Amino acid sequence: MIVRGGRLRVRVAAVVAVAFLAAACATTQQVAAPTPGPGRAQPGVVWTACEGLDKSFECAKVPVPLDWAEPDGQRIELAVIRHLASRPQERIGSMFMNPGGPGQSGVELVRGGGEDFDAWGGGRFDIVGWDPRGTYGSSPVRCFTSEADEARFWQGVTIPSTQAESAAYQVKAIALARRCGEVSGRLLSHISTADTARDLDALRELVGDRLLTYTGLSYGSMIGQTYLNLFPGRTRAMMLDGIVDAVDYTTSAETRTANNVSSADEVFAQFLKLCQQAAPSRCALAGHGEPVTERVEMLFARARRAPIPAPHADPPGALSYGDLQVATFNPLRLPLTWPQFAADLDAAAAGDASALLTTARQMQSPLAFHGATTSAAISCVDGAARTPVSQWPEEMARFTDAGRLWGTVLGWWLWAPCAANWPADPAGRYAGPWNAPTETPVLLVGARYDAGTPYRNAQAAQRRLGDAVLLTLNGYGHPSYQVPSVCLDQARVRYLVDLVTPPPGTICEPDQQPFG
Repeated sequence: MIVRGGRLRVRVAAVVAVAFLAAACATTQQVAAPTPGPGRAQPGVVWTACEGLDKSFECAKVPVPLDWAEPDGQRIELAVIRHLASRPQERIGSMFMNPGGPGQSGVELVRGGGEDFDAWGGGRFDIVGWDPRGTYGSSPVRCFTSEADEARFWQGVTIPSTQAESAAYQVKAIALARRCGEVSGRLLSHISTADTARDLDALRELVGDRLLTYTGLSYGSMIGQTYLNLFPGRTRAMMLDGIVDAVDYTTSAETRTANNVSSADEVFAQFLKLCQQAAPSRCALAGHGEPVTERVEMLFARARRAPIPAPHADPPGALSYGDLQVATFNPLRLPLTWPQFAADLDAAAAGDASALLTTARQMQSPLAFHGATTSAAISCVDGAARTPVSQWPEEMARFTDAGRLWGTVLGWWLWAPCAANWPADPAGRYAGPWNAPTETPVLLVGARYDAGTPYRNAQAAQRRLGDAVLLTLNGYGHPSYQVPSVCLDQARVRYLVDLVTPPPGTICEPDQQPFG
């Protein structure tokens, strides 16, 4: 299981860590109008073979109401996949999974890691993933009528480093919100986490499970917390890893963004500390006759003054301060990539920022901005902005105070669209309470140093849920499985299969250190 778990960490890390930035465009760019259809969905799911996969996988399209308050009205379809239990004679039921975002593909999660997740459940669950409404194969949010139009809109756009660039991005955010409303229309008001939780309950019933078994990763933990409180008494087991603070998330776009950016600085400090302690052969930033922290601080100061040449990027260019911030986004969530991240930073400190610029460009492509927009579309319904985008100087300063490294990055990616008169009605969202009891305690898993979701979020969720148990990884990663830990592997199986939680206060050690 450890070997397979390691492979999963490499493959699924690319899915989970990128979060909203990897929400892919569908094969066509047509208007995302929900398809009408009379009558309710019939019980059961019509499973068919999945293209390109073996018989252990099955796929389906499941119709659900666009508006759950109008169950006989307009309908949309959810793309669903399942990996059949490897021990069918001992099958317990289905385990639903969501990889986070908001906006990531549960279909791709199971498609790429079904065998590994099968091991999490001891081979005794069908592993079910679905694309949440508004994403991928489930009536995705659209803001453009063609890929060419989308590419033109985002051409040359990066995270602002100057006042002029910030003012231009404000205008871009307003135009984006208007376009999303024009193209996606009514769909935007019906993609809240509460809508997705209602979809999940429908899927649970359709696969024949009386009670839900669910694993939620990152934002997937928000779906889980919402489900628990909307449908008390319907959960068999729920494991949440990389916990979102439900109160901060739903209070406003401002509180959500401030929370999102608040732990990256601490994790970056840990990265620098571990690098300093490692031999230069293991961390390229070390061994230059100066502390690693000073070398990196000088790099950031240089990027603030002027872009750093990137002569070997394709095409050649220069790394701005905003690009440098963006280039840290994935590596800080993936500790096993820290040696390469250190090498890229070291090259930039020596005057060649080609590797970092290549990374930043990938995360500021039209496809990446499409993913960020999908994430914003969901979160804007869950918790609207309280201030207009015209107040970006004050808000970006606030976000930077909360997290210097990512404050403006997530401020522009996620807060700005919400603050730009986002065209959605949030009437169907759920905003608490968050304290529904469960017969079996919820298992919360959190890494002590998690750049994506602060560890204190898991502590807050434990207090609110009352009977939840928090299992801590004394290490790094978002979510926790990014680094191998036999302790965590065993705890997952015991909980999901036997409903046994670890003793309160249990701390698991990682089996591998980032620069080990």
